[in-house]
Amino acid sequence: MKNTNLIKITYAGLMAALCYVGYAVFPAISASGTKVHIGNAFVVLGALLLGGPYGGLAGAIGLSLADILGGYAASAPRTFICKLVIGLIVGLVAHKIAHISQDHQKSYILKWSSIAAIAALAFNCVFEPALKYVWFTLLTPNAEKAQSAITALLAVTTYATIINAVINSVIAIVLYSALRPALNKAGIFPSVGKTEAQKAA
Repeated sequence: MKNTNLIKITYAGLMAALCYVGYAVFPAISASGTKVHIGNAFVVLGALLLGGPYGGLAGAIGLSLADILGGYAASAPRTFICKLVIGLIVGLVAHKIAHISQDHQKSYILKWSSIAAIAALAFNCVFEPALKYVWFTLLTPNAEKAQSAITALLAVTTYATIINAVINSVIAIVLYSALRPALNKAGIFPSVGKTEAQKAA
């Protein structure tokens, strides 16, 4: 059990670092204010490998740190919440519902890892502007930013957010599909068991 926890903590640290690197690869800001990056792919990958809590926290820490170091410290608390939620949704779908870390056919793993990634990142397309609207309406009132958020929310999302979601989903699914057999063969696949799966949401 101690070795399993140590492996998961090590992987979580790696995922947090990769989230930061993924953010730094495309540090662009779209006209709508959306950050264009591939950090979310590693949030999803972390949750697919480790379960929702570990993956979500790794992404939340890595991308919040990226916000702080990148000069967007004010958005770090919202980033933390959004990335944690992404991880928890992936954990819910992939591990609590589908139990993908158990033995299954490749087609089953591909199907459910895809569903988990798409569900989490699609939810984030709505959740992120909704949270931003609530944030700038109730917590730190700013009429201009709140209006910008509600505009994005009413439009469902911006093209940049959709592109982000699609690219990050594809990257996460491809990486998980490649890493799973390699880690299994090496005997270091961080399997999420039944007890852990119940906590993965």
